[in-house]
Amino acid sequence: MNSITKEKAGQGHTELAADNASYIEALYEQYLTDPDSVDTDWQAYFEQYKSSNDAQHNAIKDQFLLLARNQTANKSSNESTGTSSSNSDNCTDPKQMGVQQLISAYRRRGHRRAKLDPLNLHPRAEVEDLTLAYHNLSEADLDTVFPTNDLVIGKDEAPLREIIEIMERVYCRHIGIEYMHVTTSTEKRWMEEYVESNLGYIKFDKEKRLSILERLTAAEGLEKYLARKYTGVKRFGLEGGESFIPAVNEIIQRAGGYGTKEMVIGMAHRGRLNVLVNILGKNPADLFDEFDGKVQPEKGSGDVKYHNGFSSNVMTPGGEAHLALAFNPSHLEIVAPVLQGSVRARQVRRNDQPSLDNTGGNSVLPIVIHGDAAFAGQGVVQETFQMSQTRAYTTGGTVHIVINNQVGFTTSRQEDVRSTEYCTDVAKWYMHQSYT
Repeated sequence: MNSITKEKAGQGHTELAADNASYIEALYEQYLTDPDSVDTDWQAYFEQYKSSNDAQHNAIKDQFLLLARNQTANKSSNESTGTSSSNSDNCTDPKQMGVQQLISAYRRRGHRRAKLDPLNLHPRAEVEDLTLAYHNLSEADLDTVFPTNDLVIGKDEAPLREIIEIMERVYCRHIGIEYMHVTTSTEKRWMEEYVESNLGYIKFDKEKRLSILERLTAAEGLEKYLARKYTGVKRFGLEGGESFIPAVNEIIQRAGGYGTKEMVIGMAHRGRLNVLVNILGKNPADLFDEFDGKVQPEKGSGDVKYHNGFSSNVMTPGGEAHLALAFNPSHLEIVAPVLQGSVRARQVRRNDQPSLDNTGGNSVLPIVIHGDAAFAGQGVVQETFQMSQTRAYTTGGTVHIVINNQVGFTTSRQEDVRSTEYCTDVAKWYMHQSYT
């Protein structure tokens, strides 16, 4: 195998060759967004350059280009005179730069190659910047060993073939991960290290896998029973989104283990009956009585089984926790701000008000569950996000889950549903991480 060694950065280094100017500019852009995302040597170089050059960003980029041209000229001069640069042995191969750019492309755009549509209703175009040719690489480079730089895989070097296999496994399987838009360096780096060090997998032991299977079976079993016994009756089933039930259960158990005492859930109709039975522990017989018309509302009539709230206590690793499912009207997303107010009031009651420096508020956790069309289309979602980081209304963070089983209540055509690629894109405006 061929091998290319990792080089140190410095003002006299031949990384500044003219054909690498665009790479340096991109690296500097990355440094400005997240200093920790570039190699420590480059951090030191850029910091030194900023401190010694009082210039605007565009001027700095121009200086990089000038440095690159001067470096190339010096190299040509040395070659013509038979002399060599003191750093000539530390030349960084352009192929290595292509590999680093490819790794960055997977982190930014790997989600666009992830297998998120099992029905293949919306075929996706090839992602050009995830190809070898886009980064001046080829199949001939696949067995070349390159430095992994900040790739968190437990080794300093690996063949390009292995690097690509790892990036495909982490970013392009059945979970799409978007986090490069997050502006907080520590959060971004934490996510990067977590997903890459685990190679895109969450490692469950046998007991946990059996528990997940049990929850999945219960969720699917309830949907099948209701579909068979109450054929044609409106029930807003969870078909295609059954994994949501073990996911919510895991959130509750983990939060309880960290000391959370109350969890308040807000959601619309889709999957609500399943949550009532399989998360909050409502007696299935009571639900069936509502379908059979044996339970009459005190006033008026309507599809009250999709609107009613419920509460119960569950055991978690940290002790007993109180669960509350908020009442919800037919306006699908209006429960979100109501829920935030309820949670903030509970935190105040417990003398655990959160602050904007991410302290406090851990005793009560808000969980908001959305449908894909409502999340993207109803303005109250964005309004609630906008208020979430203000002193008077923050709850210290909310878990948002969007159920997208590709069954829109009014339309399922991608061209008619929204203008963004993902229903969760509206959350990126507020720097939230997204898992699809």
